[in-house]
Amino acid sequence: MGFGRADRDPRRPVYVISVAAGIVSVHPRTLRIYEDEGLLCPARTPTNIRLYSDEDIRRIEWIRHLTRDRGVNLAGIKILFELEERLGKRILEALYDEGMRRQAAGAAAAESADADAGEPEADSAASNK
Repeated sequence: MGFGRADRDPRRPVYVISVAAGIVSVHPRTLRIYEDEGLLCPARTPTNIRLYSDEDIRRIEWIRHLTRDRGVNLAGIKILFELEERLGKRILEALYDEGMRRQAAGAAAAESADADAGEPEADSAASNK
């Protein structure tokens, strides 16, 4: 995980809500909604301030990926989280990694198509001279 230090426990809650929201580029209200929906359960200080761990940040990234890139609603994500817990498997991580691979492959294909589309124009411009 690129957010925390390698020697720090990823379950240790260290980020207040504004910092966590900034890391994943969402509004703090979004994190509160995720908590209200039962998708997140951040730690609390004795004064009731929410604290998020690196694992929480990763979970938020999964939620964002599933909602934005996969079209899953929050109720569906909650079911996926529950299935993952029951089965003891990393379903969401596999989905996230697959989505990232597809996104990278799509970007590479688009760059290749752009490069291929540029070549004929150069040839036709040279033949017009």
